Amino acid sequence: MRKKYMNPYLAGVLLGLVLLSAMFFSGRGLGASGGLKYAVVAAVETVDHQHAMESSYYSKYFEDGKNPLKSWLALEVLGMFLGGFISGAISGRLKFKIEKSPKISNGKRLLFAFLGGVFFVYGAQLARGCTSGAALSGMAVLSVAGFMTMLGIFGSAFLFAWFFRKLWI
Repeated sequence: MRKKYMNPYLAGVLLGLVLLSAMFFSGRGLGASGGLKYAVVAAVETVDHQHAMESSYYSKYFEDGKNPLKSWLALEVLGMFLGGFISGAISGRLKFKIEKSPKISNGKRLLFAFLGGVFFVYGAQLARGCTSGAALSGMAVLSVAGFMTMLGIFGSAFLFAWFFRKLWI
């Protein structure tokens, strides 16, 4: 039997407590795009060790015998995937499903999801952080940039939703 979703106010308070705990125990806020970057760096090193060690960009991730996959952000992303998997299993929602309007095909929905992901990753690298790192962690320390990031996220979502709403209706 499917369980209800968590109360959004409770979820918001719990997210705030997780953010506060992260800042207290690690001295850093939350962020996911950096964890994916560490995974890509580790993959490049696995495929071509010499290139990674000679590259000024990649080599800094391996200084003093460091392993990029043991960084705080890589472990955070792993925990996020594991937590999502456990949550889906407990709530009875663990299944493969493509959510879309009946007006578009599965292929078109997956293409738009992929393009959205590409734009998100590109934007996160330009902004030097993703929504959780730039907006949530930034707003938690009352950074003007954090508030501007959140306005930009919701403003652009509102604008693009107007253009793409016909795909969902």
